[in-house]
Amino acid sequence: MITTPSVNSGTTVDINPATAIRGNAAYQPDGVVIRYDGGDLTYAQLEERAARLAAVLATRGITDGDRVAYLGLNSPSFLTTMFATFRLGAIFVPVNFRLTGPELQAVLHSSGATAIICEDGHRETLDRVRVQTSLRHFLLVDDDPEAPISTDATDPWELSSPLCTAVEPAAPPVRRGFDDPAILMFTSGTTGLPKGVVLTHGNIWWNGVNVDARLDTRRGDVTLAVAPLFHIGGLNALALRTILRGGTAVIHRSFEPNAALRDLIDYQVNSFFAVPAMLTALARVPGLFRTELPWLRSIVVAGAPVPPSLIESYAAHRITLQQAWGLTETAPFATHLPAEHTLTKIGSAGIPMPYTEVRVVDPATNTPVECGVSGEVVVRGPNVTPGYWNNDAATAAAFDENGWFHSGDIGYLDNDGYLFIVDRLKDMIISGGENIYPAEVERALADLPGLVDVAVVGAPDDKWGETVVAVVACAEGTQPSIEEIRAHASATLARYKLPRELKLVKSVPRNASGKLDKIAIRGLLHEDR
Repeated sequence: MITTPSVNSGTTVDINPATAIRGNAAYQPDGVVIRYDGGDLTYAQLEERAARLAAVLATRGITDGDRVAYLGLNSPSFLTTMFATFRLGAIFVPVNFRLTGPELQAVLHSSGATAIICEDGHRETLDRVRVQTSLRHFLLVDDDPEAPISTDATDPWELSSPLCTAVEPAAPPVRRGFDDPAILMFTSGTTGLPKGVVLTHGNIWWNGVNVDARLDTRRGDVTLAVAPLFHIGGLNALALRTILRGGTAVIHRSFEPNAALRDLIDYQVNSFFAVPAMLTALARVPGLFRTELPWLRSIVVAGAPVPPSLIESYAAHRITLQQAWGLTETAPFATHLPAEHTLTKIGSAGIPMPYTEVRVVDPATNTPVECGVSGEVVVRGPNVTPGYWNNDAATAAAFDENGWFHSGDIGYLDNDGYLFIVDRLKDMIISGGENIYPAEVERALADLPGLVDVAVVGAPDDKWGETVVAVVACAEGTQPSIEEIRAHASATLARYKLPRELKLVKSVPRNASGKLDKIAIRGLLHEDR
């Protein structure tokens, strides 16, 4: 006779990534987990660093559920901080290093983070806003040759490496289950206000299962991690999963096409996540298409519309790009185009991941539409966020009563069930893989002297996917240049959000209710193209 247990054994398994690092350090201590210009790390070294940093954070009161932020470029310190945070059961907050002071303050304040690990290059920006946050503990990265310190640390800053040397490594990682929050990753709303996407350990784990089931990834793989790790694609598409399975991540602080090609060859890279702009730049590197890369099995491209011509150019040289679609809220993949259909279904974002449901609904009625009919793409599955941090209204607006997450993207399913993304319900611009919200840019320009009205839209761009265009109406005798527009907006916006093009008009089109008529505004741009 078999007695049914009172608790499903599968729900009690420990899926804390810090536990996986500890296991890899025990069984392959000398295996290289990180390749980095500032120095490589083995699994044993990463485990010890994370354990010591966790001990430092613990002495400062960081515990289960607290938020720990990281501000800096791609580096071993980013990953060390994340695993140290997970070790304590705390929540990791990766911060976009491109944010300006007001944007940075908004994210940190919303997160409620009480500790931050920061690179010196971002200390000055943080110092200007830290009193407006909940931060109490400030650790400065001081052991990375790629991020040297320019001045001594002064109160409240502390150098991280002496603190880590002075403590004993922390106890083993706490157990984490599927519903425990792991990462708080911020993405702006359509109003430009930051929204914190809660990603649980289960969200991370299930995305990994989906990736393993669909892509040709293997234990011991080498992945190239040059997309920003503070983005869900850069972190959880391939990099984190590769590390947890005992592989190696080749990390660079930023993407440089020539260096990327050298890495693909020198380290025999097996997988690579990129946004289209990165692959466009890589294609311009002399010798790329004359190089044999037989070990490169999985190149996933997402984060922006993928031009079919880009896929075809790589395919002509026996390099297969695999398009995927998802959001921060889906951790990140909801769909993926299998490699064998790269050309037969070119332009498609693929089919639903094995453990994710995707359908297309009428935005007005929330009922499924027929194949070939465009509607809003909705997603449901264990990789989907449970909601937004301290934002019940946003969570309620994003999920329907049956648990479907409404993406805000417009697409259709063909007769074979392949998803094609057509447009966005929201007016978000995706430029070089970065999400840019027009309302935020419009507000930054609203007080420009002589400005009467302004609208911001995206326009197609061969290099970046989309580029930011400011459509401006000014008082008589006033005619700002694009340089003046950018200079004014740069006081409150990160550089990547600044308009690259300017369209001067007599009046900015608005509809009968006084709202910006974005369709008519985009039509004005077509006149110049």
